[in-house]
Amino acid sequence: MSNNLTVSNLSLVIAALGMLLAIGISAKEKLGLHKDIIYSVCRAIIQLTIVGYVLKGVFHVANIWLTLALSLIIIVNASWNSYQRNGKQKQGFLYSFVAIFCSTTFTIGLLVLSGSIKPIAQQLVPITGMVASNSMVAIGLAFRSMRTQYKQQEQQVNEMLALGATAAQASKAIIRESIKTAMQPTIDSAKTVGLVALPGMMSGLIFAGVDPVYAIKYQIMVVFMLLSATSLGSVIAIYLSYRSYFTDRLQLKVPR
Repeated sequence: MSNNLTVSNLSLVIAALGMLLAIGISAKEKLGLHKDIIYSVCRAIIQLTIVGYVLKGVFHVANIWLTLALSLIIIVNASWNSYQRNGKQKQGFLYSFVAIFCSTTFTIGLLVLSGSIKPIAQQLVPITGMVASNSMVAIGLAFRSMRTQYKQQEQQVNEMLALGATAAQASKAIIRESIKTAMQPTIDSAKTVGLVALPGMMSGLIFAGVDPVYAIKYQIMVVFMLLSATSLGSVIAIYLSYRSYFTDRLQLKVPR
């Protein structure tokens, strides 16, 4: 199967008409989103262009330490973004970093040991980005859910503390619901993969001319990988951070 995929500058200009449509809808419906659309698109173009040249250089050098450094930068950026969703809570960045680092390295380590991917830049960097970004979203959802539930269940938690419960016992339901909220989008996505959506890796391999059956094997691997990363990352992040909602005297610090 030959690879006939070509993206010219003219193709990009034509594709940009979709952005103009979005801006037109925002203006007509008075949504006030046209400035955000323009800013986000311009930012995406700049970021992707820079990343493209950086990856080209990293792939050309083919140095394992440079590859690991770039992977670490991806994890740090993902940790920072999930930390922002935690209301910039004390030590929130550390909790996010530990969770994303552990979930990403564990998952990718299994893939490397199994021979599914090789420890080279062309494979390690994209997979790291895929795993870390999904862990980031899941952990961000977990943090947001936890903050909301502590606000909503302030009275129940205080009552349990007054009856002698520990922070873990008073937070058990909140912890469980936060982890469930974080994992649910990945689970829902796994249910519809192939029927509703042809995900990125599978579509990319097919575009590149790979046998669809072979591409499906890689996509199944990705499903396993994302479920592993999001579940492990969510559990680590929540169990590390829930205790920060309590003082040393087991008083609930309600987030505002």
